Amino acid sequence: MSPRHFCAAALFALTACAAPSTQTTMTTTPTAGFVTDLTSFDAFIATTPTPEQFKARYPDVTLALPGSINTKEMRMNNSRYFAQLDAQGRITGGKFQ
Repeated sequence: MSPRHFCAAALFALTACAAPSTQTTMTTTPTAGFVTDLTSFDAFIATTPTPEQFKARYPDVTLALPGSINTKEMRMNNSRYFAQLDAQGRITGGKFQ
């Protein structure tokens, strides 16, 4: 077996026999528009998503993070969420405003 073929075979063996990843990833299917299903939204927030995961799941909802500058108009359509973060920067709760 040539060194080139040996390297290819070794790479295949390492890839095929690699242990499955123990890191959990949250799959997010984008939800277009504003939040209308509050039960589903609350279940999503209960997973303590990162701001990036929130934006991937709800791209049309404005995420207001602590310390960010936001306007004060009142929105009645669940289009802006003021998030509360834990020490790791994950969303633990909040409110629509």
